[in-house]
Amino acid sequence: MASRRWTTGRTAAAGIAVAGVVGLGLLALPAGAGAAPVLPPVEPEELVASVLAADPDAFAGTVELDNSLGLPALPELPQAADGTSTARIWSDGDDGGRVQLPTDTGERTLVTDGETFWAWDSADRTVVTGEGGEHGRGPAADMADPTAAAAEAIGMLEATSVVTVDGTAEVAGRPAYELVLAPAPDERTLLREVRIAVDAEQRIPLRLTVLANGSSDPALQVGFTELAFGPQDPSLFTFTPPPGATVESPPAGDARPERERPDGAASTVVGDGWDTVLVATAPTGDAEGMDLSTLGAPVSGPWGSGTLISTAVANAIVTDDGRVAAGAVPEQVLTEALTR
Repeated sequence: MASRRWTTGRTAAAGIAVAGVVGLGLLALPAGAGAAPVLPPVEPEELVASVLAADPDAFAGTVELDNSLGLPALPELPQAADGTSTARIWSDGDDGGRVQLPTDTGERTLVTDGETFWAWDSADRTVVTGEGGEHGRGPAADMADPTAAAAEAIGMLEATSVVTVDGTAEVAGRPAYELVLAPAPDERTLLREVRIAVDAEQRIPLRLTVLANGSSDPALQVGFTELAFGPQDPSLFTFTPPPGATVESPPAGDARPERERPDGAASTVVGDGWDTVLVATAPTGDAEGMDLSTLGAPVSGPWGSGTLISTAVANAIVTDDGRVAAGAVPEQVLTEALTR
């Protein structure tokens, strides 16, 4: 099956997010809740093609996160920690999108009208703004958007997957097909499968479920608990900084706020599909002085020495010489990537 890239701007704008290597997850209703809706049969390739070509109407929705990764809460991304959290998402059906994410100290609001983006943090009363509808994206929004997270998974994994349609489900009151991507036999990964509930009418992803090897419980899920299609108030897709707010521009040459891309974080992608490993220069600054032994175990090899940090769906090695290798893969795949 040919590899496809997620190119539908309207669906991407709805989430204002670009997925990370393993930054996926939110939960809607259990797949087994209620009777499965009766829908016309659809072939896997046809369903994938319809998702990649989807042009959804404007909508508003509530998304719920159920995370069992075993990570601590990260700065500005409490959704990374185990537990449940919610977010609100709006799309104007074109290039406008809005995501509101609660944090421990307030709320982050990410907005774009297709030409300008705004990223508001109520905790420090800071607005990062600039030109371009895609620039306000980041991992926080990504954790809150099943459409962007699932679309990224399809684009990244389809070519190295066995793709099937496994019945139907009801998500947020809407009938959906269950699209399943499982790693091809020669893929080396910690993941068993990724399940994507696809809206039968609009053909957008409503829920994404990540299942790890050796467990029947989802490690991550992302999906709508409420969803309504229809025209949205245009004022949702613009933002006026509150009085007294600090307004910043993103660093030159970088679309993301500096807090989401630390200095020195140059990276290389090794492999593809389920075997993908990201090798990066460890960021300086906040990580300096951190005792990694509290997060993982010491490891060593021809590549050097460092610390192995493991979650249910991913491994990472932080080397003593300042590199990081991470992916949804066994330790051996990380060490091979580090020796290249």
